[in-house]
Amino acid sequence: MSGLIFLGIIVIIIVALVYMYNGLVQAKNGVKNAWSQIDVQLKRRHDLIPNLVETVKGYMNHERETLESVTKARQQAVDLQNASIGDRANIENILTKTLRSLFAVSENYPDLKANQNFLQLQEEITTTENRVGFSRQAYNDEVLGFNNKIEMFPSNILAGFFNFKQSEYFEIEDSAQREVPNVKF
Repeated sequence: MSGLIFLGIIVIIIVALVYMYNGLVQAKNGVKNAWSQIDVQLKRRHDLIPNLVETVKGYMNHERETLESVTKARQQAVDLQNASIGDRANIENILTKTLRSLFAVSENYPDLKANQNFLQLQEEITTTENRVGFSRQAYNDEVLGFNNKIEMFPSNILAGFFNFKQSEYFEIEDSAQREVPNVKF
């Protein structure tokens, strides 16, 4: 009888370990999937930017520096496809900032603001930016769940044994983006 109890305890422990391990793997794969969703949206944004720059070029002869900074930031983002999440987040934040400055400068060009190609590209990039934001949120939620599993007992023991490492959040590095905008009427 005591042998059956001992065997039952061993089986329960093995089932619990398999369940915890599978939960860690599932959470790690969830993080990878969420990152790939961000990657898809970033690729879309990178593909739209050259079209936007070409459309704007003819109107903004005096804003060459703005166009060059957008183009440079886009190229850096494309070149860093295999970099760490933190490095990619930094360059993507710079790219977002340069796009905002491009759209702000475009306000000075009424003909450009009326151009259908520009308006369509601006809408597509705005939509893509929203998708990137939602994808970032989903990714960070997955990272939170995965990192919690790695840190919480008893799965932290199993995570340490199988060398699971915490994932990086996709964070805003620019403190100006964290500030609440000042709205005046």
